[in-house]
Amino acid sequence: MPATATEILASYGVEEDTDFYREFTDPRDRAALTVPLRITHAWKTNDADEFAGVFTENGSLLMQDEQLTSREQIRAYMQAGFDGPLAGAHVKGWPLQVTFLAEDTAMVITQGGIILDGETETAPERQIRATWIVVERDGEWSLLSHQSSPVRG
Repeated sequence: MPATATEILASYGVEEDTDFYREFTDPRDRAALTVPLRITHAWKTNDADEFAGVFTENGSLLMQDEQLTSREQIRAYMQAGFDGPLAGAHVKGWPLQVTFLAEDTAMVITQGGIILDGETETAPERQIRATWIVVERDGEWSLLSHQSSPVRG
């Protein structure tokens, strides 16, 4: 029997935010959505190692104009951000869509954004919509690809 979202998150020391799931309450949806919840936790703790660890070894992250294609590139990019302009920043978001492309692969669409240190909400220029391709391998959900685009009001 596959691990539940609660069990997956607990194994990473991430507190489950059941409000995040919104209408996506199917156990498979919730399991896939543990990936953005783990990324949210890594942002909250400004932990580049944890952030990169959510990705597959050959994971891909398009952040701003940077296309990163390995865990190490992702870790280094996020470490520079957390040590610099993203120090103390966190993200907030919610799922808009969860679509299973195969038994072990889902596309997740979220909306949200970056909240800088000292702010209480996402500034309009930092609101984004993101596409996540998440994969399950041997009971482990990971992020294969993530791309975000600005949302302009």
